[in-house]
Amino acid sequence: MGTSADKAGPPIGVMGGTFDPIHFGHLRLAEEMADAIGLERVRFIPAGRPPHRLAPHTPAAHRLEMVRRALAGNPRFEADAREVNSPRPSYTVDTLTALRAERGNAQPLWLLLGADAFLELPTWHQWRQLFGLANIAVAARPGARLLQPDAMPAPLNGEVSKRLVADGSAAGPAGSVLLRATTPLDISATAIRNLLARHGSARYLLPDAVLGYIHEHHLYTQP
Repeated sequence: MGTSADKAGPPIGVMGGTFDPIHFGHLRLAEEMADAIGLERVRFIPAGRPPHRLAPHTPAAHRLEMVRRALAGNPRFEADAREVNSPRPSYTVDTLTALRAERGNAQPLWLLLGADAFLELPTWHQWRQLFGLANIAVAARPGARLLQPDAMPAPLNGEVSKRLVADGSAAGPAGSVLLRATTPLDISATAIRNLLARHGSARYLLPDAVLGYIHEHHLYTQP
């Protein structure tokens, strides 16, 4: 059966996470990276069972629905339920392998990461295989020292030093690393959960549609 392996389509982005809940920091990062790299689409993939951290506070079905509501109205963004629907732990290497099989070998794929997640990359399952499956775009705060020798773990620094590109157009289907300064929005899902648990207002930290869903289902506080 034929595949699209020899046909390079426009680049697409992949953004994973627990999204517990999704907020404007996630959305702005994806928006700026999409503009910078020229991504046709960004797929938001909520983790079903993240193996490297504590279980999410909120069931996967709720987190997926919050993502869907957050993305509504942006034709460039789409929710992908594959990890939520899978009975297996959510490993990024498996998700990218599946996407690569679907999209073909010539399709440029970009894994979008915040700087903190990127610095933890050597702790991820089969992390070096990620470079053979996708490019990695890292959102850094303006003036960040990510490229300093002591700023990242030595194994990661070794990979970055041979893969770094100054512009997304210089990258192929996979294997490049792009560091891009993005608007610093100091918003965290943990802070939002804690705020809501105290019955504080989380307005303007996440989309109104997501906040309404949270209140409707009493996700982070008791009714």
